[in-house]
Amino acid sequence: ELYAIHLATLEVLQQTGLFVETREALDVFDGAGAEIDRKNKIVKIPPYLVDDAIRSAPSKIILAGRNPKHDKVLESDRVHFTNFSEGVEIIDPYTGERRTPTKADLANAAKVVDCLSDIDVCEKAVGACDAPPETVPLHNAEAMLTNTTKHCCVGPGDGFLLKRLVKMAAAIVGGLKKLKERPILSFTTCPVSPLQLIKECCEIIMASARTGSVINILSMAMAGGTAPVSLAGTLVTHNAEVLGGITLNQLVAKGAPVIYGSSTTAMDLKLGTASVGTPECAIISGAVARLARYYALPSYVAGG
Repeated sequence: ELYAIHLATLEVLQQTGLFVETREALDVFDGAGAEIDRKNKIVKIPPYLVDDAIRSAPSKIILAGRNPKHDKVLESDRVHFTNFSEGVEIIDPYTGERRTPTKADLANAAKVVDCLSDIDVCEKAVGACDAPPETVPLHNAEAMLTNTTKHCCVGPGDGFLLKRLVKMAAAIVGGLKKLKERPILSFTTCPVSPLQLIKECCEIIMASARTGSVINILSMAMAGGTAPVSLAGTLVTHNAEVLGGITLNQLVAKGAPVIYGSSTTAMDLKLGTASVGTPECAIISGAVARLARYYALPSYVAGG
């Protein structure tokens, strides 16, 4: 079954292709031998490029904490836990009011994560919505890195901000060389389903490769919405998006650390929302984790 999904994925990548928004990413694929339609920004990736990328991506990644006792190794059967991220509202702990979160809320959430022994890695629980929109990722990272000694994961926003976040983390650990040895900060980016690597996603994937940063390429396909209604078809769409991003990452820098990510689930066809905590979500989550193991890649699976 895994092989069948893999073959179907290669067929999608070679015959349908991915929408790739930036000229630089198109140039990278073009230089590697992919078929490029520059007018429509479609890249058709031959199977050998995908297979080469899977082989060159490392099967073991260290997510370092500011305190080495919190270092976590991602590989094979090792399982770790993180808090979920992207909360858009918060209930004020003092007034009970439901409101937009602030940078202080994120800092407090990081402190809670730091104290919870069952949480291994700190995700961005909420966003610093009181910060200027164009610099929110920088404020998010500052709030987390200064309030937990565990590894931190953030969405960098774009390639420009990712480079600034790398400098921020390097300042904490004592330089860029030490940061590569002990990456205390990793990044997440999401292809847009179905089958699109938009501008910010391309920038983040390429910038992370060039800086040697850990990048979690995480599909959020929804069965019945942005992916086929069948779970097998959704897994093919999901797999094509993630492997397409991994291929771009490895074409920029072979051996760059990358995580096979998923927040893929099914759409509630009655409500038009993503269903989480459902049997379909559990089946998809188990399947994508198994796909990552099939490729010998570290994985991140959201929901359950």
